[in-house]
Amino acid sequence: MRKLTVIALRAVLVALLAGSVFVQTVMVPLLASDLEELDPEYAYLRVPILAITVLGFVTVEVVLVCVWRLVTMVRRGTVFTHAAFRWVDVVTGAFVAAALLIFALGAVLAPGEPVPPGVVLLIGGAGVAALGVALIVLVLRMLLAQAVARDIEAARMQAELDEVI
Repeated sequence: MRKLTVIALRAVLVALLAGSVFVQTVMVPLLASDLEELDPEYAYLRVPILAITVLGFVTVEVVLVCVWRLVTMVRRGTVFTHAAFRWVDVVTGAFVAAALLIFALGAVLAPGEPVPPGVVLLIGGAGVAALGVALIVLVLRMLLAQAVARDIEAARMQAELDEVI
């Protein structure tokens, strides 16, 4: 990976992480104050919506940190090792957790009339999309496993060739 690509990707990761922290520290309290103005019949939604929002941003931050670590491994040339699996597995878990949080948000908003049914359906679609991304990351993990296995085999064959020479 070229140095400029790594710098650009890291700049994007820093911007996204800063934006995520900004949302958690500034926007979530503003959302909390807005939710205080809900009708009394929907007051029960305040805590679940805030908790799901904060936890959702935590999953985003976890993914960003893991991608940073993987980019570091790529830059050092160590991504084709078993150590990379841990970071990829955490990314997969974070996307699954995000999908579950999205489904939970849909479940919280579904009963009664706090939002139209179409919004709940859209939220469900977003949950399915998050699960789809988790599956894509899982497929990429399988490709990484194949690459690691081939790299180990190539190193073994090189060692054998070195012995012959």
